[in-house]
Amino acid sequence: MRIPCPYCGSRDAHEFAYLGDATLTRPDPAASDAAEAFHAYAYLRENPEGAHREYWYHANGCRRWLVVTRNTRTHEILGVAFARPSTDEVPA
Repeated sequence: MRIPCPYCGSRDAHEFAYLGDATLTRPDPAASDAAEAFHAYAYLRENPEGAHREYWYHANGCRRWLVVTRNTRTHEILGVAFARPSTDEVPA
């Protein structure tokens, strides 16, 4: 599988480290049900079929976090964006 890094161009997936689901929101640790919420956040995951957003880290390249939209059935890359803009990309 090749991932088109917005900075480095198309690269082999072996240059990247997979983090996981980019659609989840970390629970509030101050919430009354924090322990149950963190358990669900960390361990109870869906196994989506089709287009899915994932975090990937370009470890052997620009060392940036990316959000990759990938078809989990075919591994086709549908879109790639930086997880957050770097300071040199933010307008003054």
